[in-house]
Amino acid sequence: MSARTHLHLAAEIGGPPHYDAGHYLRLAELAEDGALDYVTLGDSFARPGLDALAVLARVAPGTDRIGLVPTVTTTHTEPFHVSSAVATLDWVSRGRAGWQADVSTTEAEARLFGRRRAAPPAALWQEAGEVADVSGRLWDSWEDDAEIRDTATGRFIDRDKLHHVDFAGTAFTVKGPAIVPRPPQGRPVTVLDATTAPAREAAARHADVVHIRATTPEQAAAVRDEVRARAAALGRDPAALRVLVALTVDLGDVETTPEPGLETGPRLAGRGTYFRGGPVDLADLIARWHGSGAADGFHLTPITPERDLERIVNGTVALLQHRSLFRTFHPGGTLREHLGLPRPASRYATARTAAKGA
Repeated sequence: MSARTHLHLAAEIGGPPHYDAGHYLRLAELAEDGALDYVTLGDSFARPGLDALAVLARVAPGTDRIGLVPTVTTTHTEPFHVSSAVATLDWVSRGRAGWQADVSTTEAEARLFGRRRAAPPAALWQEAGEVADVSGRLWDSWEDDAEIRDTATGRFIDRDKLHHVDFAGTAFTVKGPAIVPRPPQGRPVTVLDATTAPAREAAARHADVVHIRATTPEQAAAVRDEVRARAAALGRDPAALRVLVALTVDLGDVETTPEPGLETGPRLAGRGTYFRGGPVDLADLIARWHGSGAADGFHLTPITPERDLERIVNGTVALLQHRSLFRTFHPGGTLREHLGLPRPASRYATARTAAKGA
């Protein structure tokens, strides 16, 4: 198995739809109290409810440290708008934004837009990867010091530091540049669920954080090593990837009668993503898997967010902190700093500097 890294923890705060932003703010504040890396808020075109990205933009000013990662569906969505919306979330959260790219696979969702039939999963994930690619280019299209606001000359932007991206993908083209200045993190954190093979290829190419599903630490380590090896083959630094095991958790056993066969403690069900037990059991599982080097951390989806997230933070996380296995405070102000990821330089600034030195 790979060498052990710092433990990273994240939690989903979605569930049955709520139309009160205060509900999501309270859950994000709770996760922030536990020093979790980030919260996710799931979204799709197949569910009723509020727009996840807009909800987390509302949560941003009510929190200070926790990373905010909405699901953004790249199918049927204009890449330029995706890039602008995620960059805006990074600005309003002062560098705590990420986004989990997902695809829309059904004919029913395609009919919502009346644009086209649902494409095969491989094509959808290729498009999702291209959206991630062009988003990174758009975020780079303003160099960090492009905005000069020179009142003496009346110049707002140094045009030499603003760049067209001229991206041509398989399903769209984008000329650019962006209309939002470069985000505080340079590039907000890209998260991908690499459960399927097409998604795993996109994750190896473009993700900063990869969610995987596994039933054993050995299986998790094998998937993690596969993703990292593929990233290295694509010229990326595999050490710059964070791989988290995605686990659905039900911590209701402390107050309900266990189902027959589950009385003896936590188990992973056949799909390998479900955990049922108590907060101490979950802490033991996280410590064991992370200690073996199977993963960089866990993304936990509570069955009942109001109940289980409180038990995760005040039970599981508190115990991990007591064992000195998890931090007690956020180490920095941005999501990249929480994850130990560097702030990337603008590719256009790097190229311009290299050209000057040639």
